[in-house]
Amino acid sequence: MSDTYIARPKPRPEEALKDPAVNRDFIGRLVREFYRRVRSDARLGPIFAGEIKDNWEPHLEKMTDFWCAVILKDGSYHGRPVPAHLRLKTVVEADFDIWLGHFRQTVGDLCTPAVAAVFIERAERIAKSLKLAMFFRLPAALGPDAARARTRDDA
Repeated sequence: MSDTYIARPKPRPEEALKDPAVNRDFIGRLVREFYRRVRSDARLGPIFAGEIKDNWEPHLEKMTDFWCAVILKDGSYHGRPVPAHLRLKTVVEADFDIWLGHFRQTVGDLCTPAVAAVFIERAERIAKSLKLAMFFRLPAALGPDAARARTRDDA
């Protein structure tokens, strides 16, 4: 076996990352290191502490399931992230930039550049989706017809 690095094409978001070093154990270590950093962050730490309190291990296991589903496409996560995040009234849009900063640093420290790029690309998609759901939603009472009417009126 050669020590030569072979560049593999980056998988599309709907495809599993195929890398022998990336498995559930690795993702679990990555999740734990990431949340160690988040917990020590002056802004994010109190937000997470207020929600999770002393139940960190179940949360870390759920996040390991989540990232295994995102990266390995193994179907291990069965939660609903948007409703869980909509309950967080102290979160502001800029908090996602802090979250992404810690995430980028963590994967940069623990992953090869190619693997880190996959994790980061998917984390950025997740952050964008959650920000749209949390901060750019139409009021439910308006519904999709109102959105179409506003678009026509604005044109």
